[in-house]
Amino acid sequence: MLATMGYITPEITGKFPGYLSPSAGLKFADVPNGLAAISKVPAAGWGQILAYMAFCEVSQEQTPGSAAYAGDFGFKVLTSSDPAEKTKKLNAEIANGRLAMMAIIGMFFQDGLTGSAWGDWANYTASPLRAFENELGVQAPVGFWDPAGFTADGSVEDFKRRRATEIKHGRISMLATMGYITPEITGKFPGYLSPSAGLKFADVPNGLAAISKVPAAGWGQILAYMAFCEVSQEQTPGSAAYAGDFGFKVLTSSDPAEKTKKLNAEIANGRLAMMAIIGMFFQDGLTGSAWGDWANYTASPLRAFENELGVQAPVGFWDPAGFTADGSVEDFKRRRATEIKHGRISMLATMGYITPEITGKFPGYLSPSAGLKSADVPNGLAAISKVPAAGWGQILAYMAFCEVSQEQTPGSAAYAGDFGFKVLTSSDPAEKTKKLNAEIANGRLAMMAIIGMFFQDGLTGSAWGDWANYTASPLRAFENEMGAQPPFGFWDPVGFTADGDVDAYKRRRQTEIKHGRIAMLATMGYMTPEITGKWPGFLSPSAGLKFEDVPNGLAAISKVPVEGWAQILGWMAFCETSKSQAPGTPGAVGDFGWKLITSDDPVVKERKLASELANGRLAMVAIMGMFFQDGLTGSAFGDFAIKQGSAWLAFENELGVQAPVGFWDPAGFTADGSVENFKRRRQTELKHGRISMLATMGYITPEITGKFPGYLSPSAGLKFADVPNGLAAISKVPAAGDFGFKVLTSSDPAEKTKKLSAELANGRLAMMAIIGMFFQDGLTGSAWGDWANYTASPLR
Repeated sequence: MLATMGYITPEITGKFPGYLSPSAGLKFADVPNGLAAISKVPAAGWGQILAYMAFCEVSQEQTPGSAAYAGDFGFKVLTSSDPAEKTKKLNAEIANGRLAMMAIIGMFFQDGLTGSAWGDWANYTASPLRAFENELGVQAPVGFWDPAGFTADGSVEDFKRRRATEIKHGRISMLATMGYITPEITGKFPGYLSPSAGLKFADVPNGLAAISKVPAAGWGQILAYMAFCEVSQEQTPGSAAYAGDFGFKVLTSSDPAEKTKKLNAEIANGRLAMMAIIGMFFQDGLTGSAWGDWANYTASPLRAFENELGVQAPVGFWDPAGFTADGSVEDFKRRRATEIKHGRISMLATMGYITPEITGKFPGYLSPSAGLKSADVPNGLAAISKVPAAGWGQILAYMAFCEVSQEQTPGSAAYAGDFGFKVLTSSDPAEKTKKLNAEIANGRLAMMAIIGMFFQDGLTGSAWGDWANYTASPLRAFENEMGAQPPFGFWDPVGFTADGDVDAYKRRRQTEIKHGRIAMLATMGYMTPEITGKWPGFLSPSAGLKFEDVPNGLAAISKVPVEGWAQILGWMAFCETSKSQAPGTPGAVGDFGWKLITSDDPVVKERKLASELANGRLAMVAIMGMFFQDGLTGSAFGDFAIKQGSAWLAFENELGVQAPVGFWDPAGFTADGSVENFKRRRQTELKHGRISMLATMGYITPEITGKFPGYLSPSAGLKFADVPNGLAAISKVPAAGDFGFKVLTSSDPAEKTKKLSAELANGRLAMMAIIGMFFQDGLTGSAWGDWANYTASPLR
């Protein structure tokens, strides 16, 4: 089995990068496959092979009657503590071994005769299969594959007929497969499938049972669409449609290479879908569900773990490798403890790769004694060489602390990953479960991410690749266009620009600008009346319709009078026709001469248009969300009055809840509804706010009004004028202080509430302000910067 895999694997996956023997200068890529490899193995390699064979022979007792004599060396991947499972695995091993013995003898024989275990396809020049080896659908690793011999007669006409049939069946199967899967994952459409029949989408079951629910008019639509597909284009042999090209440019392309790639992908996906839909039909017909009925599997050992952390939608409990198939709770918990640790380390490592790329590195020294600055440490694996000995000591000490600081024996809280850090856990069981589920999911993603980063970094020297090497990439054509903004730069995950077509790019950009502008107007139309209220007076005096009579959101559509629709359509027509928008004109790139958005200064114009693009993108996402929520709930903002059970209702009348945002807690600190925690945080907020207001005023006032005359401390001979502004003042301040300023309170409850609310708001602003001042002062020596440095500023 090992020898057979040694023949097959390099043919499919390729060979390892790097050197097999650095001392001999022998790379893996230099070793041929098959028997010819024997001549390339260095003496040290033979030594390792023989030593491993000897180890396998002598490392365990193999006398008759011993476990090893029966083939059990304790590798639990092949055996099991469950006798039935062990028997099954050993039976499989024997069967696979028999097959492999036949296979390797055949490979040795063919390799010895022909020089290749696979034969030499170049010798088969007269094969009728040659006629089709370059056709669509011939894909790695199997190449042209026709085990049933349909093409053995070499008939091109028959091949093309079968190909046309295959493409049609594949497309229908892809639609059918998605029709099975999508409602299971996303749910069904809201509203009615047939209003006249009172049939809702939610009433239609998934799978074959849906057939009985389709009304007659629905069958008519299905058949009519099928007829349209069949007769709308010429499909005689030799026509474009006969080969599956109906002119839908999402599947085809004017670029031959891109068209071939897409059609190859379509054929491959269609083949997969044909297999999938037949399996779904078969299981659905037998069991009533294409997914099987999990409720029937009451004795499955997977039942033991289906309610564990990490079991998340849409896949539920997923263990394709069968690690939990023996139902061992002890093994599951051990693996879970390992998974959590690896996930946490991977999240830290992944962030360690990403963060310096986006935010830059810390200022100052990583090791003052070694003269090593944080800026001198490269990102990624190369950083390992820069860590001083004391740094490794700190890393190892922290790892040891994490391992020994708490009891981690099976059954303990730490064994399950709970070290008491309440940012990850909670006294609320539901919240704790949610957070730990999120941690496991993020850890799994991070494990995949960091392995990919290590691999790419090791191969290329950078976890991100070196964009400078991709000089021929078609994406280069657009990397300096507007809309390519930090931190992502040019970002096209769907690959719309992969063909480098400048005309297509400009057409999409023109469309994006229009949609973005409409979406910004629509988004503001939703939000503005909610915040500022509506205009006074009449929208339509002739119809007696006031602005205040028009509801917000989608419901407003029913109130717009005919003249209003005419004005809207007239304005749209004016925008489209008032200026040429042909390719190459200013109108084509969105420049209609409104200097609010453009400018005579190219730099300012580019900055404004880039901002417009970014805001338009945000608005397109926002308006779709508003439409969706409005259509479902009747309000784009939700109806807070409905959330009677919300924990936030406990605090919506507290001080600090102010227009226009109302009660605002994006971090969810109050989501648990704990009044005690709210009061503790409020007490802390008030103190920090007061200190920050005083500190902020202490920074600002001397800059504007100057300093007090006279002495700050007569006994110390210290004048106010001698005290510098900012952090440097700390060294000059003598000790003193007082409280009880009645300017902040009042005997009038309403006035007191107003003042305390103002204090909270000002304190919040001051906390943000003082942190910024401290940061700038610490970096530059002044909270205001040094205006003398800005010699090139246009404000000069």
